[in-house]
Amino acid sequence: MNVPLLDLVAQFRTIRADVLPAIEAVIESQQFIMGSAVPQLEAAVARLSSATHGIGCASGTDAVLLPLKALQLKPGDEVITTPFTFFATAGAIHNAGGTPVFVDIDPATFNLDPDAVQRAVTARTRAIVPVHLYGQMAALERLQVIAKAGGRDLVIIEDACQAIGARRKIGGAWRMAGELGWVTAYSFFPSKNLGAWGDAGMMVTSDAAAAERLARLRLHGGARQYHHEEIGTNSRLDTLQAAVLLAKLPHLAAWSAERRAHAAYYVQGLAGVGQVCTPVTDPANEHIFHQFTLRVERRDELQAHLKANGIGTAVYYPVPLHRQPCFAHLDYREGSLPQAERASREVISLPVYPELTRPQLDHVIDAIRGFYR
Repeated sequence: MNVPLLDLVAQFRTIRADVLPAIEAVIESQQFIMGSAVPQLEAAVARLSSATHGIGCASGTDAVLLPLKALQLKPGDEVITTPFTFFATAGAIHNAGGTPVFVDIDPATFNLDPDAVQRAVTARTRAIVPVHLYGQMAALERLQVIAKAGGRDLVIIEDACQAIGARRKIGGAWRMAGELGWVTAYSFFPSKNLGAWGDAGMMVTSDAAAAERLARLRLHGGARQYHHEEIGTNSRLDTLQAAVLLAKLPHLAAWSAERRAHAAYYVQGLAGVGQVCTPVTDPANEHIFHQFTLRVERRDELQAHLKANGIGTAVYYPVPLHRQPCFAHLDYREGSLPQAERASREVISLPVYPELTRPQLDHVIDAIRGFYR
């Protein structure tokens, strides 16, 4: 039996009648740049995030980069983030002129360890960029306290590129990814829970001045054509991608629920396998399971075994960012962030997309149990 890591063809079959007319409407209008689907999507994603402004951009990478650019970082300014995530987060900090400061992760959730963040804050710190990894939110309430302690005014930029629609109970109330940070970044890369048919991203914020600034930065730094208040870049959200995303957005909640159901089935099916640790969901979180990520013994051997059985897997992420050659100048040593380093040796992600069938899930479970048996 074949179980790919992701099957976008299976998804397309279920939404063909929604997406193709949306694409055709854009083609008929010929409004490919900043057409009406863009502001409609911006408003819809802002509502989903309990934010007041959405600003579409060309990619999730730009959705992290542009808020950092808006901070006008100077040489020596530090931005605290996680070493255990996709490269774009730290790359954006560097490209915005800041210095990434990597701190270790919570070994249970893989998200930033707030105690480690607190120890890393210095007089040079300007911002904290937590990543809501694999689809569950970081402990934002603790990070907010750290950001404001001692009269500090550090900004929090949420990297929610893997976590659209995730939420966390804080003070007895549900708070959405995108609701609490100064600016939140989303990616609509095709493999995401809400994926475009190419690159696309968005920023959301409830800060009106920040929204106005970000809208300028994505349009070469000008609110009006040929008038440039500052130097920005070309990072517009394509109208065709916005139309695809608008057609898919009504399905997002059901897709996330299916992912949670698949995750629960995996957890039940893998119970008792001592060499496998299934994902830990913080009790305060509602996880959207962008990835279903195990910690396992003999990870590479297991991955080869699953491939031989027709099962797609991936390792997110095999080399933590503080050990990447491009950041060697930051002088992090092997063993300096042990939880991130350990995770990079142990994690493996399984198929968890909504269209999986029960026989496919059983095949994955049986293959893992058979390997360790």
